[in-house]
Amino acid sequence: MERAVEQPIKRLSTHDHNWQQSCQSVRERNTMMYNNELMADCHFLVGRPPRVERIPAHKYVLATGSSVFFAMFYGSLADHDENAKDVEIPEVEPVAFLNLLKYLYCDVVEPEPDSVLATLYVAKKYMVPHLARQCVQFLETSLTCKNACVLLSQSRLFEEPELMNRCWEVIDAQAEEALASEGFTEMDYDSLEMVLGRETLNVKEISLFQAAVRWAEVECSRREIANTSGNKRKVLGKALQLIRIPSMKLDEFADSAAQSGILTLQETNDVFLYFTAQNKPDVPFVQNPRRGLQPQRCRRFLSSAYRSNQWRYRGRCDSIQFSVDKRIFVAGFGLYGSSNGAAEYKATIELKRNGVQLGQTKTKFYADGSSSTFAVYFENPIQVDPEAFNTASVILDGMELSYFGQEGIAELMVGNVNFQFQCSSDSTNGTGVQGGQIPELIFYC
Repeated sequence: MERAVEQPIKRLSTHDHNWQQSCQSVRERNTMMYNNELMADCHFLVGRPPRVERIPAHKYVLATGSSVFFAMFYGSLADHDENAKDVEIPEVEPVAFLNLLKYLYCDVVEPEPDSVLATLYVAKKYMVPHLARQCVQFLETSLTCKNACVLLSQSRLFEEPELMNRCWEVIDAQAEEALASEGFTEMDYDSLEMVLGRETLNVKEISLFQAAVRWAEVECSRREIANTSGNKRKVLGKALQLIRIPSMKLDEFADSAAQSGILTLQETNDVFLYFTAQNKPDVPFVQNPRRGLQPQRCRRFLSSAYRSNQWRYRGRCDSIQFSVDKRIFVAGFGLYGSSNGAAEYKATIELKRNGVQLGQTKTKFYADGSSSTFAVYFENPIQVDPEAFNTASVILDGMELSYFGQEGIAELMVGNVNFQFQCSSDSTNGTGVQGGQIPELIFYC
């Protein structure tokens, strides 16, 4: 978000007779009046005890920036008594109200992570749409798997469909991490139902069940009731049936869900029979696995080749830099394997931005000796934000002779995402834009 550089605001008194001479613009003069008792003709008592602040303001400035303030001070219901009482707004946080005034007086938008939701609330309350848009943009740029669930609830509350869509993109792609976040337990019940019923979540069903149990435990605390299995079942209500328990693995069900106390004895027995019996009983849960997101592949070479002794690994690093114009979630890389028959490889894949590691996975994959690519995945998809360049790297240990890519493309579109590639100084094995390893980026968007 673009932020104005704010100079320290001078506090004035009636003894400062010539302060206007140093302020050349209307904005500068209004800025001098921000949160200032000088000529203040209204006051607000903001917040709840013991953190109530009395904040001075000027009716004219407020009314020219907000139709709500105009109605309050100059509409048919306005109180024209000069000795009118302070306006009490206990449901608004003082820092958020000051952010609103700073925008109205100074044309400055400065939401911070800790206050942006409260600022969005007050911008909506007093119908200041530009400030609200700036708050939403700030939330979109700061959106991660850690806060996506709680922002989903807030975007529904504030009726912000674009922000809601951005939240779903993160929750779908990084569901395992989003469901494990503290923000998941802070969701309202309707949002919980939406998540549990989501077809496109990339998540293990056992992870969804465990997350729902954690939500229920916190909900019991919010309602000030005992944290018993029966109460957890009660607060989950119909949302429990949205968890696709029959699509769990048998050992996952036996070791977790079956012993949680959340399910009835009849449900537990029926699910065990569903897993093991030839004649499967009816169960009150959706049986089909979730579809999840379908990964896309950015293929950066037009062809692959093999020439004797031309491409070897020997534990060296193959790297390429790339940027995108939209937020994506990198799930893994497609890699070339042995050109000399079937072979197993140890692979270390890594993603970095500005030298900071975003994710790393050490694993194995089997190459069948063909020129096909072989997918190697990170433990969880990694969020990649637009514009800045990121470094994709791999170190392979296995059969040295390999296929390699050629006729590389420096810029290409995959769906609605634009990819740009450039050589990386981390590459010590010859991979670059025109040829080499890491032929594919596997991603969600």
